[in-house]
Amino acid sequence: MNEIVYYVIVGFLAQMIDGTLGMAYGVSASSLLLTHGIPPAAVSATVHAAEVFTTGFSGVSHHYFGNVDRRLFWRLVIPGVFGAIIGAYILSRIPGERFKPVIAAYLLAMGVLIVVRTFKTVPPLAVTTYLTPLGFFGAFIDAIGGGGWGPVVASTLIARGNHARTTVGSVNAAEFFVTLASSVTFIITMGLSHWLIICGLAIGGALAAPLGAYACKRIPHRPFMFLVGLLVIGLSIRTLIKALT
Repeated sequence: MNEIVYYVIVGFLAQMIDGTLGMAYGVSASSLLLTHGIPPAAVSATVHAAEVFTTGFSGVSHHYFGNVDRRLFWRLVIPGVFGAIIGAYILSRIPGERFKPVIAAYLLAMGVLIVVRTFKTVPPLAVTTYLTPLGFFGAFIDAIGGGGWGPVVASTLIARGNHARTTVGSVNAAEFFVTLASSVTFIITMGLSHWLIICGLAIGGALAAPLGAYACKRIPHRPFMFLVGLLVIGLSIRTLIKALT
């Protein structure tokens, strides 16, 4: 298979998952690139760079389909930018692997809580408290751990009762600015290469962005929560196993 075609397919699949469920672009893309023989260091740098483009298209798509809560968006994006810059700078000085088990344990608890909530008749509510520290922490973890904005922020908001559709849409839209901030910091401190991979991922993500946003709008709230919860649990268990073995 032509190299660029493979990268486009990887970007498309990763963005479909992320655009629909609000998380797992980094994990999905990284896993598929690693199995193709791409070195881990190149995977981390290229996935972050490609996310600048894919999150931009995804944010516009979610806005078009009415999935974005503007108040939630702004309250996440501003602290998120600061968290991304600080996290990316620290990662350029200190390895972020040591933080992953703690983050994974937190996310596992959030995933279980989301699944439990799907079996209760609790109406969605608008979460308005502790959004600033959540945005900062989610972006910081994303930069330090090579991913985590969606799992940390979206899963926490949904677990607290926020509507799944507007949570995913708002978190995806804010992710563009968070990823841009961390990517610029990475480029300044570490440099960047492998443009063929970045272009392929970006093209695939751009094609999938409107489809993922449309699917996000159409999936009913309760099944949506259940799918997000299962995804968070699966990603957390995977991270714990990798960190402890």
